[in-house]
Amino acid sequence: MVKKPEVCIIPVAGLSTRNLPATKALHKGFLTLHSKPVIQYAVDACAEIGIKEIIFIYSDQSCKHLFEKHFSPYPWLEDHLREKGKLDLLKVVQDIIPAGMKFSFAEQKEPKGNGHAVLMAKELVGKRDFIVMWADDVYINVKGGKGILTQLMEAYEKYGGMIDHVQVFPDDEIVRYGVLEGAVREGNVVHATGKIEKPSKDAIPSNYGSLGPYILPNQIMDILPEVSKGNNGEINLADAMGLAAKRGMKLTGVIADVERFDCGTNKELEKSNLRLTLMEDPEMRAFCRKVLNKLPK
Repeated sequence: MVKKPEVCIIPVAGLSTRNLPATKALHKGFLTLHSKPVIQYAVDACAEIGIKEIIFIYSDQSCKHLFEKHFSPYPWLEDHLREKGKLDLLKVVQDIIPAGMKFSFAEQKEPKGNGHAVLMAKELVGKRDFIVMWADDVYINVKGGKGILTQLMEAYEKYGGMIDHVQVFPDDEIVRYGVLEGAVREGNVVHATGKIEKPSKDAIPSNYGSLGPYILPNQIMDILPEVSKGNNGEINLADAMGLAAKRGMKLTGVIADVERFDCGTNKELEKSNLRLTLMEDPEMRAFCRKVLNKLPK
């Protein structure tokens, strides 16, 4: 029986330049998507499958402080809300920290790539298998079904090895992603023999692009130091996964039944806020209809 991972790595290093000016003093993880910080969606997804520890990979102390403060108890605020009878807001504050979840931190002193960031968590991860999530992509099952990590975990328990959340992209977009090699699809599952980061247009091995999250065996931590710089001049997690696959480690892509909300640029964050708010809030849908009727055609 495959043992379920209990730790998730979330790299939050970097300057978040694509979300300036809002991110000059605030990490992009605390920009809001439908009235909730972006990072909270990742933490809530981890709580859904029983993750016990989240490791944030940070690059400077101010960034670390933001995450420490957000994911620490705030007794004064809770007492204030309780005294004022604002019990709905009290619950919102208390739900920020899932029951029994621990938050740890590891520093990435130099921007050497997402694979290098993951490697910084090696000591904290120990011998455990682990999950990797990116902070600026949010995945929600708007139909009310299973969450992204629940769907990936089902594949992990069935196939083991490396589990990769993938989607189908056209040729002109697929070159921006890690791409599965030797891909054979069975329903919503794609069995692959390898993976390459950002291939050139004349060497696209498939149209299955890797988005994350990932569920990974602990052996990846031993492979990451062997990885050479990729096409982007960085140490990429995708290349470590590709090397592991070539050495015989099973690689399975999952086309999950979720909606993707891209929060990595201001324009995409605006679009994501509009889409998710209209999906979730009937009052806002009615308001937007009124506004749209008044706009010039």
